[in-house]
Amino acid sequence: MSNAVNRRVVLAARPQGEPKPSDFRLEDAPVPDPGAGEMLCRTIHLSLDPYMRGRMNDGASYADPVPIDGVMEGGTVSRVEASNLDGYAAGDIVVGRGGWQSFHISDGEGMRKVDPSIAPLSTALGVLGMPGMTAYTGLLTLGQPKEGETVAVAAASGAVGSVVGQIAKIKGCRAVGIAGGPEKCAFVTDELGFDACVDHRDPDMAAKLKAACPDGIDVYFENVGGPVLEAVIPLMNMWGRIPVCGMIAHYNDRGPGPGPNMLPMMMMRILVQRLTLRGFIVRDFADQAADFLRDVSGWIREGKIKYREDFIDGLENAPEGLIGLLKGKNFGKLVVRVSDET
Repeated sequence: MSNAVNRRVVLAARPQGEPKPSDFRLEDAPVPDPGAGEMLCRTIHLSLDPYMRGRMNDGASYADPVPIDGVMEGGTVSRVEASNLDGYAAGDIVVGRGGWQSFHISDGEGMRKVDPSIAPLSTALGVLGMPGMTAYTGLLTLGQPKEGETVAVAAASGAVGSVVGQIAKIKGCRAVGIAGGPEKCAFVTDELGFDACVDHRDPDMAAKLKAACPDGIDVYFENVGGPVLEAVIPLMNMWGRIPVCGMIAHYNDRGPGPGPNMLPMMMMRILVQRLTLRGFIVRDFADQAADFLRDVSGWIREGKIKYREDFIDGLENAPEGLIGLLKGKNFGKLVVRVSDET
């Protein structure tokens, strides 16, 4: 590796509102050498996910912020190039949190091996990775869908929402998606098999969502917030459940948004309808990882779960990719190709 460099993207400034390219900096550094009990990993694929926006802030959250001049945080699929760590050898494929860089050192914590024969390597960052497990654990553990119920999910063509709706169908539910634009809505119904999908850009979105849910909503998988949540709350049935894994519509907020305060209405509906809202982070259910991989990989083999990936080539294009992701420009799970798989 003597001729290689470690290209990396670091946080240059904390965004004020929407991130911009100048909030990131691309730099080259020497490739690190693994010490005792360590391995050197070369990044093949980098995952881009909405939660990364929160890590750019310097506020209290469920995880530490990325420091200024620190490498941007992110999930990666990598190839082990050199290993002094028991259980790992050069050539192994691993998934972990290597960050926005070409190479990283790992002591094995948070890493797991990937079998390249099961599915394309990129799926370890999507349908068979953190987003897929977020959908699986949040829906089944907190949403607890029952046959015949209506399950609604926003960002339904995305990495998490697409899996939520398909699992809902497997469990015998009516699946209703909300997505951005006719093309995404058509994909959700025609390819993923949802019963209906409503365009959140439609001025009549709230009325059309009500029409798509004639029996109300029993489970709403929340990952967006904003006007979609405002349209969903009046439709929630008695004893409805709302797992909350994200609020992408608000990640760039710099203060209270415009318009009326919807909190009193929402709290009244929670009271009257006896709703349950529960926020969660996927690592809360780490003990379900084996069940998730077994069930979802099986459903993929059986054709019950389909997935779509959206690729970007080159680590240098990751900042623009994340900026676009936060505006809904991606179509499917967004992955950066950093280097060749071989």
